[in-house]
Amino acid sequence: MSITLSNIAQTQLDQTYRAVTIMLDKGQAHARDAGVEESVYLDWRLAADMFPLVKQVQLVSDFSARGMARLAGVDPASMPDEETSFDALKARIAKSRDFVWSLDMAAIDAEPEGPVTFPAGPDRELTLPRRLFLQNYMISNTLFHASTAYGLLRAIGVPLGKADMMGMSQR
Repeated sequence: MSITLSNIAQTQLDQTYRAVTIMLDKGQAHARDAGVEESVYLDWRLAADMFPLVKQVQLVSDFSARGMARLAGVDPASMPDEETSFDALKARIAKSRDFVWSLDMAAIDAEPEGPVTFPAGPDRELTLPRRLFLQNYMISNTLFHASTAYGLLRAIGVPLGKADMMGMSQR
């Protein structure tokens, strides 16, 4: 069996979506049990110049869905940043997963070394081989924001461990 771009993406993103959902479930339960408004957790930051939890989860969704759409040659699903609850964030992750799995995997696997051009900041575009875009940009950014969400929830006191971040624990 040969390893394709879609194999790599499906394996990594499925684990990441599962992990983020587990972390959000545990964060929601922790807030409820502590009698704290969800908005306190969703607006939590590790540092003043970092995005809050809600934006970290939105970026997990954005980097994965937009990146896979670019590889498939289609427009990404529209997902405005309007989530104000743990349930809404979990629904966004589910929507991203459904969108990614609906893409044409043959289109994603076409020309692994072919170019993909993408925005890399407000005034900049980059072009990378599709394989490097997937491995070194899209997956790396998705995992960075998932890991940051993990760190935020841990900093608030949510009892998370490595198995949660790996998507291997029970909800």
